[in-house]
Amino acid sequence: MSQNKFKLVECPRDAMQGLHDFVPTKLKSEYLNLLLQVGFDTLDFGSFVSPKAIPQMADTAEVLANLDLSNTSTKLLAIVANLRGVEEAIKHAQISYLGFPFSISETFQQRNTNSSINQSLTTVEEMLSLCDKSNKKAVIYLSMGFGNPYGDEWNYEIVEKWADVLVGKGVEIISLADTVGISTPEKIKAILPKLISKFSNTEIGIHLHSTPTERFEKIEAAYDCGVKRIDSALKGFGGCPMAADDLTGNIATEEVISFLNSKGEGLNLNMDKWNEAMILSSKIF
Repeated sequence: MSQNKFKLVECPRDAMQGLHDFVPTKLKSEYLNLLLQVGFDTLDFGSFVSPKAIPQMADTAEVLANLDLSNTSTKLLAIVANLRGVEEAIKHAQISYLGFPFSISETFQQRNTNSSINQSLTTVEEMLSLCDKSNKKAVIYLSMGFGNPYGDEWNYEIVEKWADVLVGKGVEIISLADTVGISTPEKIKAILPKLISKFSNTEIGIHLHSTPTERFEKIEAAYDCGVKRIDSALKGFGGCPMAADDLTGNIATEEVISFLNSKGEGLNLNMDKWNEAMILSSKIF
C-alpha cells in the first residue's frame, strides 16, 4: 500500500475560526505543532483574511513563526479570501498551499468574500499566477457544492460547469465543499465519480460538514467514489461562521482514520501524537 494513496487534510483552522473566545497564540501553536507530527499530508493551519471578519485568525503570521517544521513532511495550507490575502500569504516560504473558497452560490460568495462569482474568478486567475511565481499551489474549494440555503439555483450541471471553468484556468486541486452539511451519500455518489472521471488530471477532494449521525455514511460514500483527498477536523469541531449559526461540524478525523483502517488502508500516522493532540484539544474547544 502506497504511503501517499490518501491525502488526509487536517483542518484545525476550520475548527477554530468560529470560536467566540480567542485562543492564545501559544496554545494554538502548541496544538498545531502536535498535529504536524501526526503525519497528515496537509495542515489547514490558518488564514490571511480580515481580522474583523475572522478575529480568531488575526495571529496567523505569528502562529506560523512558532511552528516547528524541521521534522515533519506535512505541508501547510492557508486560506485567503481576496488578492490582499494572497499577497500576504505568498510572502511566507513555509506555506505550500493557498486555499480559496469559490462558491457556486452567488449569495454565499458575496457573504463569504464580499465579491461576486465573476469577481472571484478574476481573483482565482491572479492567485494562480502569483502562486506559480512563488512556487505555491492553489486549492480551490467549490463551496456550497451540494446545495445552498439561500434559494440560489443548484444542480449537478452547475457544479460540473464551474469545475470545468476552474480546470480550464489551470486549477490543479479542487475540493468539493459542503459548507452547510446538506450533502447526502446519494449526492456524493452522483457528483464525485463524474468529476473524478472527467478531470482525471485534477486532484478532486472533498470537504464535508455533517451531523455526527451522518458522518460515517458520508465518509463511506466518498471512499466508494474513489476520493483520495479528504478534509476533516479532530473530533468534528468547526464550521463556517459566514454561513449560519446552527451549522453542523466538520467530518471527524478520528472517524476517517477508523474507517480507512477498517478497509486495510495504510495511513502511516503517529497515533501517539494524535492522542496527545486529542487531549490538548480540550483546552481549546
